[in-house]
Amino acid sequence: MNTFVYIFNLWILIFAVFVMSSYVILAIISAVALRKYKLQNRLINYNYILSYEHAPKISLIAPAYNEGMTIQENVSSLLAINYTKFEVIVVNDGSKDQTIETLIEAYDLVPSTKEYKMKIPTKDVKCIYKSTNPSFSKLLVVDKVNGGKADALNVGINISQNDYVVCIDVDCVMDKDSMLRLVKPFLDKEGKRVIATGGVVRIANNCVIQQGKLKSVEAPDRWLPRIQVVEYLRAFILGRMAWAKLDGLLLISGAFGMFDREIVIKAGGYNHNTVGEDMELVVRMRRYMVENKLPYTVSFIPDPLCWTEAPETRNIFMRQRSRWTRGTMETLWIHRKMMLNPKFRLLGLLSFPYWFIFEYLAPLIEFTGILITLIFIYFGFINWTYFLLLCLFVYTFSVCFSLCAILADEFSYQQYKTIKDARKLIWAAIVDPIVFHPLTVIAALKGNWQKIRGNTQWGDMTRVGFAKGQKK
Repeated sequence: MNTFVYIFNLWILIFAVFVMSSYVILAIISAVALRKYKLQNRLINYNYILSYEHAPKISLIAPAYNEGMTIQENVSSLLAINYTKFEVIVVNDGSKDQTIETLIEAYDLVPSTKEYKMKIPTKDVKCIYKSTNPSFSKLLVVDKVNGGKADALNVGINISQNDYVVCIDVDCVMDKDSMLRLVKPFLDKEGKRVIATGGVVRIANNCVIQQGKLKSVEAPDRWLPRIQVVEYLRAFILGRMAWAKLDGLLLISGAFGMFDREIVIKAGGYNHNTVGEDMELVVRMRRYMVENKLPYTVSFIPDPLCWTEAPETRNIFMRQRSRWTRGTMETLWIHRKMMLNPKFRLLGLLSFPYWFIFEYLAPLIEFTGILITLIFIYFGFINWTYFLLLCLFVYTFSVCFSLCAILADEFSYQQYKTIKDARKLIWAAIVDPIVFHPLTVIAALKGNWQKIRGNTQWGDMTRVGFAKGQKK
């Protein structure tokens, strides 16, 4: 038994060191890439794209389901972006609230004669609306039979006639120059075709939103969204930036990403049979390019481009994270052919295994370790000195890593400018491993259980809504 306990303790230590080492390596790569990006782009006047003859035409596609509380404010934000060649396509996915009525009234909508050509199979479209107000000439609203977010996005892709599509959650608020920054990687392409670009998504809770525009940034007052701010900083600034530098990025946030429409259609559009359609599409597009031997890349920029409402209640948060787990499971299974397949190079030999071990398996391994530890405690097999030192080591690393993400944001974009906000985020980093992380583990377990039981539901994500001129 002593030998078994020793092996278990050693295995836990090795796994912890392995996880932490990978995080440190990614953070270093990200820091180098972030510094290079800032140096290369610090003097760029993005407004030149507005008058650039060959600036790409873009379609912003925003699926909406029961978004009546925020839909007018959000659509105003999309229409107010600083870009010239664009259209906004809002797809009402069979909402049961006042979403479509609010849109019709707010934007003077009438039925359009525009023909719907189904390049990607979707549920039926009821009506396509356009505005009689010249101020909203760039807006199209589609009312369709409910089919889920993937189906709604595919409807928008079918209707779009532009070369690039931007898929955005309708509850998001974009920075005014977001599109100028997001489109730049497509203009900078050298030899490789840029098939997708993502940017940093931020938490809007407690920020001031007026007329669809972000007026001021504040760290959330409530603990749950505040800790998610820190989580998002870790994920985007210290994670995805590094994977993009390695050209191994598997995920562009479903909240905000730009895609090459031609490749999206050739790859088959968004998958209706997964709740993780954003990750699955990126992986499938990359797989399509590799299997057809086409040079390509997936880009990521660290600019804070989009602000979204994070769950403020534990139930909504758990529902969201369990869905993320199910989506990860489905994507990994659908594209299991890529695992350790040298044909896909870094993607198959590093990115895919990393995602499988650290994004999917890690919560299961952690939960198993906790169960075994509890059994050891019950039978008196625990070396308390070793156990407490290990816990302190893991906790300290977790807090330090979060603080690094906060500092990286402070030295690069400095979105949170007051001492009060800094204090909030530091406390969030301290509390995160004790309170927030266990919730993510429980949500991952719940997601596994739901997948085993055959649960395919998206789940309602109730919004608090953006109050005009008020903190969100």
